[in-house]
Amino acid sequence: MVQEYQSPVRVYKHPFELIMAAYVRRFPKCPLIPVFLDSEVMNETHSPDGAVTVTERRCMVDVEAPRLLKRMAGVDYLYFIQRNTLNRRERTLHIEVHNETFSSRVFVRELCNYTVHPENEEWTCFEQTASLDIKSFFGFENSSEKIAMKQYASSIKKGKEIIEYYLRELEQEGVTHVPRWTPSAAPKAATLGRLAAPPLSSVTANTTSAAAAAANSTAPWPISVPGPKTGASSSPPELPPSAPEDKLDADYIRRYLGDLTPLQESCLIRLRQGLQETHKGKIPKDQHVLRFLRSRDFGLEKAREMLCQSLTWRKQHQVDFLLDSWERPGLLADYYTGGWHHHDRDGRPLYILRLGQMDTKGLVRALGEEGLLRQVLSINEEGLRRCEENTRVFGRPISCWTCLVDLEGLNMRHLWRPGVKALLRIIEVVEANYPETLGRLLILRAPRVFPVLWTLVSPFIDENTRKKFLVYAGNDYQGPGGLLDYIDKTILPDFLGGSCMCELPEGGVVPKSLYRTAEQLESEENRLWADAIYKSASVFKGAPYELLIDIAEVSSVITWDFDVCKGDVVFNIFHSKRAPTPPRKEAPGATPLVGGANLPLIDRNWTLGQDYSKVETALACREGESVQGSHITRWPGFYILQWRFQGAPACAASSLPRVDDVLASLQVSSHKCKVIYYTEVLASQDFRGSMTSLESSHSGFSQLSAATTASSQSHTSSGISR
Repeated sequence: MVQEYQSPVRVYKHPFELIMAAYVRRFPKCPLIPVFLDSEVMNETHSPDGAVTVTERRCMVDVEAPRLLKRMAGVDYLYFIQRNTLNRRERTLHIEVHNETFSSRVFVRELCNYTVHPENEEWTCFEQTASLDIKSFFGFENSSEKIAMKQYASSIKKGKEIIEYYLRELEQEGVTHVPRWTPSAAPKAATLGRLAAPPLSSVTANTTSAAAAAANSTAPWPISVPGPKTGASSSPPELPPSAPEDKLDADYIRRYLGDLTPLQESCLIRLRQGLQETHKGKIPKDQHVLRFLRSRDFGLEKAREMLCQSLTWRKQHQVDFLLDSWERPGLLADYYTGGWHHHDRDGRPLYILRLGQMDTKGLVRALGEEGLLRQVLSINEEGLRRCEENTRVFGRPISCWTCLVDLEGLNMRHLWRPGVKALLRIIEVVEANYPETLGRLLILRAPRVFPVLWTLVSPFIDENTRKKFLVYAGNDYQGPGGLLDYIDKTILPDFLGGSCMCELPEGGVVPKSLYRTAEQLESEENRLWADAIYKSASVFKGAPYELLIDIAEVSSVITWDFDVCKGDVVFNIFHSKRAPTPPRKEAPGATPLVGGANLPLIDRNWTLGQDYSKVETALACREGESVQGSHITRWPGFYILQWRFQGAPACAASSLPRVDDVLASLQVSSHKCKVIYYTEVLASQDFRGSMTSLESSHSGFSQLSAATTASSQSHTSSGISR
């Protein structure tokens, strides 16, 4: 398995030339890294004007590996080849490193770049990527990989200190400025070539310690020294000008996301890059992405799967617009005994819920399960907003909130079966879509019935979340290790013995006159989920999903926005003057599913080019991609949007009868894709470009995104944006 690393952009608040002067001091040996034994220049070339110097070095690194592994490998040292390309004119240093030792068994590669900051030419940026692939290593492949990755991470931390050390050393010697290269200074530059373009310095320094571990892994991991900012300011630094949109700045991570290990930073950056490829214009904020990584212990694939499912859920049910669009029933204002109340000692938003004073049965009977679910979702959405606000106010990352639950008054009435069922479903939804948002749960005045409730709900709560629960029985919360350890006395609610007024509804029993019948609740719940703008559809092999749109006015614009949730599909648009005759038509423009198979709109006897025509080039869409676009109609008639299983033959060219295709799709359950989609037809005078039209029809761009991007191109016939 290939192990990969991607660093954030690290910024030195020093000019490029001064950073290079510090960089070269680590050669041929660096006392800060004892495992880096020696290096020798194998080849060095200079451009005629002295602007570019290319240096190749062979570096020797000590092996910090178990003695048994050393004896089996038959080596005491590891060797790396480093190629440095210093361009003084462009002010860049490009470093490439690969292993020479065990090159047939292990492949190590690292790329590093020092460049000028794009918004401040007096600052220097540093980035690095690396990969480790152990094909075979005497049966110790997995162990070697773990050793190498652990050593690599520690080497990166060590590397941050090295540049700072030599910068301080230069400052003590009175060197605070190094002039830039100019053509007239070419001879002098050529003389300094060996120093200014040291090969593995950055890599070697860290390579040694990382390589040592890689040595354990048989593949020392050469590392270039990441450059953190080295400003002298003692006050909390302001975030420097941002890096390019697709990259993260190390100072930004520290200020807004907290202290992450190098490998955790790498996971965050790689997950963002993957989302940018499949969810263009809809990337969640970094804080939200980080929550999913933490919930899966920074397992990249598991976090990506969970996050993509959550993004699809948010889009399908328009959760991004919940706070603005949902009208909170007045019943909740009177009987839902919960609300936000200042913050805890760590600056986390504090939510208080007096569950013992709440008539859960009455609320479920009066609002229904879906009504309560939306209330909880609105609380979580508000919590995300408050976390961002507190991050700005307190000047440190705050990504979760504290919840205080007062159970005084809890009794068997709260264990009403439908109420517990609603609670379990709410927990399931919150766990799947708001991971790592609960920093601490303080449960006060737990009665004897609490263990019964805990037994019912605890299996549905993630283990990491359960560790954040603190339970106090009776008045135990008033003693040492109690509530005042987490909440300042000045904001302690009055009903818990404090002096701060907490404006929460008093609760009480919901009048039975407000109860709804089972039929009303069922109808309401169906309406709540049916009003989702996005519809879902299944696409089977040999049985595409087809949507019919009747166009009466030429130049009308068909817009679409869909996500591929599972599998790969091919998207087509057809036009026909003949009206398709599906077996049954339940809703305008939609073909229903019967028995898991899609009913066809395009008759298998139709001929492409005679009975119907393709008006857009087929578009292949991969799993996880979001696609938006529009088509300006040229003729009136019937337009068919088709999603087809990728790899299956087009319906018009199929050699099998349609019934056989359907039967085949039913027999092979894995040959199934799923999409959620939204379409709208706009009159020509209302069309303002493909992406604008989508925004006017609620395209579902995520409000979790710090900034969304959309194509500004306007097409004369169609536009597809991914």
